[in-house]
Amino acid sequence: MEQLKVKTKTSSYHVHIGKEVYDLFSTEYKELLHNADKVGVFADATAASYHLEKLEQALKAAGIAHELHTLPAGEESKSPISFMSCHSFLLQHNFTRQSVLIAFGGGACGDLTGFVAATYMRGIPFLQCPTTILAHDSAVGGKTAINMPEGKNMVGSFHQPAGVLFHPDLFTTLPKREIRSGMAELIKHALISDAEWTESLLLNSDFPYFSADVLSSELLKGIQVKANIVEQDEFEQGMRRFLNFGHTLGHAVEAYFGFGKVSHGECVMIGMAYSLLLSESFGDITPEFTERFIRFADHSSYPLQAILDVDFSALLPFMKKDKKVSSGQLVFVLLESLGNPFTQKVSEKQCEHSYYELISRIKGEVQT
Repeated sequence: MEQLKVKTKTSSYHVHIGKEVYDLFSTEYKELLHNADKVGVFADATAASYHLEKLEQALKAAGIAHELHTLPAGEESKSPISFMSCHSFLLQHNFTRQSVLIAFGGGACGDLTGFVAATYMRGIPFLQCPTTILAHDSAVGGKTAINMPEGKNMVGSFHQPAGVLFHPDLFTTLPKREIRSGMAELIKHALISDAEWTESLLLNSDFPYFSADVLSSELLKGIQVKANIVEQDEFEQGMRRFLNFGHTLGHAVEAYFGFGKVSHGECVMIGMAYSLLLSESFGDITPEFTERFIRFADHSSYPLQAILDVDFSALLPFMKKDKKVSSGQLVFVLLESLGNPFTQKVSEKQCEHSYYELISRIKGEVQT
């Protein structure tokens, strides 16, 4: 079993990856769970249909009784209605400040459960038990949130988990679209941290469909990148913004199409191509690298074509709601070079010009 430690100013916890992670309910997390007056499992409906038995058997073996609340699958769970229904469930089942929650699902389930844990009776502990590759990013770092019609992750809080337990066998039932979505965040971690690692991913013909052993190793690298940044900037006052590389346009595309219609990672891949293009003007990224990235994304079946008929004016209102906006100006995470991110204010005019340049390059590089 692989393990790394995340240490922030407010908390310290471990991230575990391995087939035996749920055995930790009987050891490392025994005190947390046995001291709780109630344990609630918030499970994504799809993840529960495939794998909930593994989690429940492990809890039973550890002598942990639990109450189960099943969530709508995917991004639908991150609605205000779903958020309030979770609080009603906890109140109806007499949960208290001494209770613990477990998130069993992908990134959306973890985001929602974490925000419920952060706000129920002003805060209770929770464990992350992710079931998707994408959650290697969202499950670590304590960002919790729900979506609003006006934008993604606009209502939330920082609330660190008590631990993160990755069971890699659960990834075997993921559809290819979900694998692609998760691997987009992995390559994001590489782009903002390590040129050599980035090259190894771009040149790997197996991407994004790695073997279980390779995947576990790569995810651990990605989690370590995020952990290093979160340890230095827990509340996103500075360098933690680097983790939003590709997300300003990516979140706008995701909101425009409706959350879940184009997956989060697929939207981020589009956003990273856009940020690389902007980095040609503000950094030292070359047009050749951007075009190579676009070809790589296309060959890996990311739907870059999704934006070809989308006007910039339709995305701009969503971009203006990005949390990095400063004094009304759009702020992007860009790359000075591979592995060296920075933030940059960009005018609306430059953003619009670069957006249509991206569309032109996608048309030129993507095979139809």
